[in-house]
Amino acid sequence: MTEKLLQYLWNFKVFKNFDFKDIEGNPVEILDSGQWNTNAGPDFLTAKIRIKGIILAGNIELHLKSSDWIFHNHSQDPNYQNIILHVVYHHDVEIPEFNLSQIPTLELKNHIDENKLESYKYWTEEHQFISCEKIFTIDKVPSNFHEKNLLKKLNEKTTQLENSLQQYKNDFEAVLFHNLAYSFGLKVNASLFRLIAESIDFKVINKIRQNHMQLEALLFGLSGWLENPVDEQTQLWKKEFEFIKIKFNLPDLQFHPKFLRLRPPNFPTIRLSQLAHLYSSHQNLFSKLVLANDFTELMNIFKDIHASEYWNTRFTFGKISEVDQTKTISREFIELLLLNTILPVKYVYHQYHNEDVMDAILQVYRELPPEKNTVINQWKKLGMIPQNALESQSLIYHNKNYCEQKNCLNCDIGFRLLKEK
Repeated sequence: MTEKLLQYLWNFKVFKNFDFKDIEGNPVEILDSGQWNTNAGPDFLTAKIRIKGIILAGNIELHLKSSDWIFHNHSQDPNYQNIILHVVYHHDVEIPEFNLSQIPTLELKNHIDENKLESYKYWTEEHQFISCEKIFTIDKVPSNFHEKNLLKKLNEKTTQLENSLQQYKNDFEAVLFHNLAYSFGLKVNASLFRLIAESIDFKVINKIRQNHMQLEALLFGLSGWLENPVDEQTQLWKKEFEFIKIKFNLPDLQFHPKFLRLRPPNFPTIRLSQLAHLYSSHQNLFSKLVLANDFTELMNIFKDIHASEYWNTRFTFGKISEVDQTKTISREFIELLLLNTILPVKYVYHQYHNEDVMDAILQVYRELPPEKNTVINQWKKLGMIPQNALESQSLIYHNKNYCEQKNCLNCDIGFRLLKEK
């Protein structure tokens, strides 16, 4: 038994019987179990009980043992002055002040099904994937499970984006650029790409974005790749970068993105060139993205984006590859950009400008294919086979925030399993 589990059982009234009596044998009727308080202070607020024919209103404190009241130093804490009931799993000592104030103590040990304790103990042990995998069944998944998880994820992303908007004076275009750079960097270079993007005043991007070569030169120069030109093109990029640095008084920074553990199409050289082409191709990129009404319109914005011609025969500077091919961004990569950047930014923007668009945003998630990774593969083994990105995003979010954290008591599936066990 843990105190958190005891609070959970009290909140959801998961008891084998409700014939409550205090430690003196007086019947206790719970008229209102109170509001679960997850902050400092008593565990349950504004509760109401009837004992000895008198109705008491106030707060309820829960402990594993009565003596925890003393060990937690509640006696002198003014936050605990309005206690009407002390609920414990096991009553081990008398609390003198409760006797003086006639505050009843309710012991729950005989009201809790031991099978539920064993279930919870089993869940919190180490398992191959999720704690409830041995007893998990699809029929325990609520009907709104995926939509609820995705909205939670979007709201968490909203908090992050709002912090960025506050930092950059509500400049949605700048925040979009920073987050797109992060997504173009993938896992290996995501943070470095964001640093590169944030090191540049977005006004500079706007002033040079019509010139793809200048924008490439800026990104390559900040990456530290133009110090020693290896051919005519890199000499041109270096010349442009030095001109831009002087013109806009840019700081002398270098970030050095990584190439290790990346497939050649994902090399930072290719991804930064594609990012430069995206911004040189769409002078009003943010407006186009937030005004796009559906999945097809969003995909069309990215479909012709590619690295510059120099990279048709290269993946790194100066080294010619055997294949001559335009380095376009794949459909899968576009879908990744939509999931990780575009849809969250649209969600935040329309929260303030057009709430009716929310259903359309969720519809785009439904039209995107489900992601493929080890977490999704594990869910599939349990029969949870996502049909679209809304469902796969939900499963990834749920695994990270509930299953990995052993947060079973706050999980909608865990609640059903524990209640019915």
